[in-house]
Amino acid sequence: MASNGPQPVFRICFVCTGNICRSPMAEVIMREFVARRGLDDLISLSSAGTGEWHVGEKADPRTREALKRAGYSGEHHRAKQFDTEDFSKFDLILTFDRGQQRILNTWAETANERGLIQPLLSFDPDRAHNPEVPDPYYGTDELFDEVRDTIEQACRALLNQIEPAVHAARGAAPSR
Repeated sequence: MASNGPQPVFRICFVCTGNICRSPMAEVIMREFVARRGLDDLISLSSAGTGEWHVGEKADPRTREALKRAGYSGEHHRAKQFDTEDFSKFDLILTFDRGQQRILNTWAETANERGLIQPLLSFDPDRAHNPEVPDPYYGTDELFDEVRDTIEQACRALLNQIEPAVHAARGAAPSR
């Protein structure tokens, strides 16, 4: 099968519990950051949940509203569940709390797969000491905004860390 352009050099999946609050926020925010830097053809983004309760649903309305208040759109998101086959599809799998990390580590069959799993906040030097992003599902609009802001800061820090490697890989990739 012929390729329709450059293949991504870095593939990221954000994984929360139901894929309707934190992980869609991160995917939407990071997608915007990546596009602003002109890296959308080089960085592939996705999100999923550890549970299947919300598969096929839109992001929680409060998630969409929190994103909208900050100038993002989460209207196209549809929840899906992480599958063990997904380990081979990503270079980095980012979690939001210890529960997701524990579940994914249980699902991982190899040390290599376990090595892909990292807390999102581990990339933010201001928050790396506490890798837990609160689940806003039972919270207020204010908590959704706080979670969005936390994710935004961590995504910015993450992109700052991976961007040099992405540029280096682009330069090293054969032209097509």
